[in-house]
Amino acid sequence: MLSSCIDHSPRRLAAAGSNTLGSGKTTSFHIALMAGVSQATVSRALRDSPLVSEATREKVKQIARDLNYHVDRSAAGLRSGQTRTLAVLLFEDDTIGDASVNPYFLSMLGHITRSAARRDYDVLVAFQQLSENWHQHYEISNRADGIILLGYGDFVSFDDKLERLRRDDAHFVVWGASAPGLDGRSVGCENRLGGEIATRHLLSLGRRRIAFFGEMDERCPEFRDRYDGYTDALNAEGIDIDPALQFDARGKESLGVQAVEQLLASGTQFDAIFAASDLIAIGAIAALHEAGLSVPGDVSVVGYDDIHAASCITPALTTIRQDPRAAAGALVDLLLTRIAGGKGDSRQLPPQLIVRKSCGSDKIKS
Repeated sequence: MLSSCIDHSPRRLAAAGSNTLGSGKTTSFHIALMAGVSQATVSRALRDSPLVSEATREKVKQIARDLNYHVDRSAAGLRSGQTRTLAVLLFEDDTIGDASVNPYFLSMLGHITRSAARRDYDVLVAFQQLSENWHQHYEISNRADGIILLGYGDFVSFDDKLERLRRDDAHFVVWGASAPGLDGRSVGCENRLGGEIATRHLLSLGRRRIAFFGEMDERCPEFRDRYDGYTDALNAEGIDIDPALQFDARGKESLGVQAVEQLLASGTQFDAIFAASDLIAIGAIAALHEAGLSVPGDVSVVGYDDIHAASCITPALTTIRQDPRAAAGALVDLLLTRIAGGKGDSRQLPPQLIVRKSCGSDKIKS
């Protein structure tokens, strides 16, 4: 038979490398022969599958490098029905001015891109659209294998879109507060604990009239959880909750300014502010300075998020850090688990207190 005259041995293939394998015709079949494994094992090894031993993965990868073999991702995608792309949809927040996107989510985006790249995925970034079928432009139309949603805005109105994604059996995960229907689909921060930590720190400084800036209704579950942590800490100290010290603010510096102006105009005594986001806190500090008040001499201020600007303003802002690197990694891992057919578990990441000059010193506390 003709096939009996063809030498498929690894030695023969290696010797023919520059003529046959280096000509652009190298396939996983050749690598499998040289490695002494199946083509399926080659495919798994090149995808870093845990089903293949580390020694075999390294052997296969070294042969692939020697033969200048590269996976045709478009062809592999056609065979698997996957795009090897993740869509990151950012909520365009009209409450924060020209920036459009909360800076915290921009920092997380960089980490998501790096985390996805380590798993051999590309990232498609877009704004969440307001049309009813916005999600169909991504996974359902085969532009992405799954969706990461950052900064959902008004949670009540956004929940309808989440329900539609669930009904269409889409692969998606959400950054933010846990909620019914998001089991195995959400990654967030332990916001209630973060609010408690921030308030306890202000209490440890001798502050007793602590204002809270941030909305706390069902439309902003993360802010509401931070407010609940604030009240937990005050109650533990036997301090009554004063409604006159709470001011609504969604996430814009100017709303922090406005809250301080309203607080001063009311005549209510206060010696500290816990703002539900760094942007609100930065606006509050500017307004306190404008009013001739010293930070932290007259008023201590704590924010939430630890955006880059928090360490750059004067005085540098004490804040609760939500680690964007850990958040990004958890989101990508959870989404890929769901894409692979697993359920996964929602996660709540621990908050971290970052103490800076707006409270009197520079140090980090867990």
